[in-house]
Amino acid sequence: MTLEKIKGSYDAIFSLGHLCLAAIQLKKFNLRPFSGVLDWVATYSLSDVNRLLQNQFVGFMELPNLKVVGHASALDLLVLDETYNIAFNHDFKTNQNTVSHLAAYHEVKKKYDRRVQRFLEKMATCKRILFIRTEGTFPEVSELESILLKMVKNDFRILLVNHTNVNSLVEINLPSQKVSAVELPNKEIWDSNDHFWAEIFRGVHLSN
Repeated sequence: MTLEKIKGSYDAIFSLGHLCLAAIQLKKFNLRPFSGVLDWVATYSLSDVNRLLQNQFVGFMELPNLKVVGHASALDLLVLDETYNIAFNHDFKTNQNTVSHLAAYHEVKKKYDRRVQRFLEKMATCKRILFIRTEGTFPEVSELESILLKMVKNDFRILLVNHTNVNSLVEINLPSQKVSAVELPNKEIWDSNDHFWAEIFRGVHLSN
């Protein structure tokens, strides 16, 4: 499916990782009216996200499965959900939590439970949803499409953005009616590709 096919109106747009990049870009272009489950976490493998969705978040962020693996910054612990290989690098502040005791766990868990519930509600009620994933293979995104076909009641589209050794926005035409794929330059992904993201989002808007 070509990039042109994602144009149009959506009731919801969700980032599916792999870092915060997609959420940041959605925010820059006023396409992020609420927080998604995977906006501010690291999900290095799309296969893990597929498994999370396939399981409808069962077992997600359960305390026995969480492990402090280091510091994301001076202000944040780096906490890994070992069941789904999801890293939380913004949620467990060092002034509230220690390596041996996540004192803020219940507060953080409630926040993510709300986001999970909203995500599942949108899947069941929205007329059209756009899902955006940065970094993934074509077999992985094909599996994602199959999972979403079972989860989403109405229409949806998937945008896969991979960062590779290209100098401009390159469309990859996949044999799918739901998936658009592009490659963007991998030099500095956070800000230097903003003009390409503007091109991607041209014609994409939220329903009133």
